[in-house]
Formats: sequence, C-alpha cells, structure tokens
Amino acid sequence: MSRSPIAPAFTVALVVMCTHLMGCASEPQKDSRDPIEGWNRGVQSFNDKLDDYVLKPVATGYKKVTPPLVDRGITNFYSNVEDITVFGNDLLQFKLLQSGKDFGRFFVNTTVGLGGLVDVASKMNLPKHNEDFDQTLATWGIPSGPYVIIPLLGPSTPRGIFGIAGDIAANPINWINPMAGYSVWGGVWHATDWAILGSGALRIIDQRSDLLSASKIMDEASVDRYEFIRNAYFQQRNFVIHDGNPPLDEELERQMDEDLQSLNTAPVTKAPAKTVSLQ
Repeated sequence: MSRSPIAPAFTVALVVMCTHLMGCASEPQKDSRDPIEGWNRGVQSFNDKLDDYVLKPVATGYKKVTPPLVDRGITNFYSNVEDITVFGNDLLQFKLLQSGKDFGRFFVNTTVGLGGLVDVASKMNLPKHNEDFDQTLATWGIPSGPYVIIPLLGPSTPRGIFGIAGDIAANPINWINPMAGYSVWGGVWHATDWAILGSGALRIIDQRSDLLSASKIMDEASVDRYEFIRNAYFQQRNFVIHDGNPPLDEELERQMDEDLQSLNTAPVTKAPAKTVSLQ
C-alpha cells in the first residue's frame, strides 16, 4: 500500500509536539485562533465519546478481521478515487506539471491497477499527492478563520468547512446519485442510497483503523488533549498548504531562542566534593 509522505511526517510532528507540551504548564492558555474554545471543548468531548464507544471499537475489530492484503486494497481504492479530486485541485492551484502526473497516476491505477486496488503508479515514479479544496482556497489567499470543532467531523475552520463541502461535491462516488439519501423523506431507500451509505461508512472505518497507532501516541503522551489536537491541526494544514515547506514560525523561533539562551546562561551548580576519611 502506498503511503503518502504526509502521514509519517504528521506522526513525527505529533511526537515532537508531545515532547514540547510535556514541558509546558498544564494550565490551558488562551489562543487567538480559538475564540470559541468553550464550545469547541464541549463538541470535542462529544466526538471523543463517540470515537471511544463506536468508531475505535469498530475500527479495531475491522483491523483484526481484515486480511492485510484486503485492507491495503480498500485503502488503495479510495485513494485512487480521491485522485480525481486531487487532479481538480491541482488545476485550480495552477500546478500544471503535478496535475499531469496525478492524472497519469489515476489512469495507471484504474487500468493496470485493477480499478485502483493495486497501487502500480507509485512504482512508476508517480507518487501520491494530497491536494484538497481547503488548500486551494488557501492558495487563493482566503484566510482560514477561527478554529472550530465540527460535530462528528472534528477540527476545522470556516475555510475548511467550505473545503470539505467542495471535496464532497467533487468525489465521483457522490455522482452516482446526486439525490442519494434524500429519498428517505419519501420513505423509500434505493440501492444507490445504501451503496453510497455503505461506501462512506467503509471509508470512515478504514481511515480510522489506519490512525489507531497515531491516536495511541496522542492519548498517552499529550498533557492537554484538546490543545494538542488544535496545534497539530494547524501545523498539519500549514504543512500541506505549503507542500511540505512551511515558512518559519517567528513566534516559535523566538521562544526557542529564549529557551536556548536561558539554558546557556543558567548557573551551573557543582556537587560538593566528597571527603574520604582514612581510619
């Protein structure tokens, strides 16, 4: 299964951030990016309980009973479908060279890769890219806005919400029946409704199972889980928006310089010499 370079980088970022947070005071501090922190903490508590009692147990069971080859094939299939959305966002961000590679990746995996079940393209120097509509809006200069936790979906921003809506609309699976699910109001569910519902549920479970290790690191290491997730979200979005080369955080650099200076100027306390008495 081809893994995006973003995934290991994000995992490393979680570990590094954890180390930083463990040295900080446990008292939560106000963050200008999060003006509705009280509301957000309540929604995250709801999402965490839903994850603990529903998603995590289901994902854990899925991981245990699903053969690795099948799990890899399912992940590859959804990744291949999402490459269509990636290709569209490439064009909207004027990444013409990358758009050609991503279209070639989709074509190869769809044909030679048995509908995307096998990631053949990665072995042909056509790696996976991650572009979404939130990144596109960011490249257009639209600010993210304040941090917000969405029920069921998790961390986001006003710009991210529009990004999610755009990605859902661009997902080819949703093109099968644009009115899928709406027939419930008439009391009738068609086969396409159940197919799209089942596909979405499988995708969520597959994604959650792939994050079991990362969530374990976060749960065991973070001092303030809410603050940890918030900082990780902004760092991850900043990382992907700048294609893995984010600008230096001046505030973080300043804080690091001050910490290093305090270490260099701290007085060194020498242990008293031990005296040996001769009897």
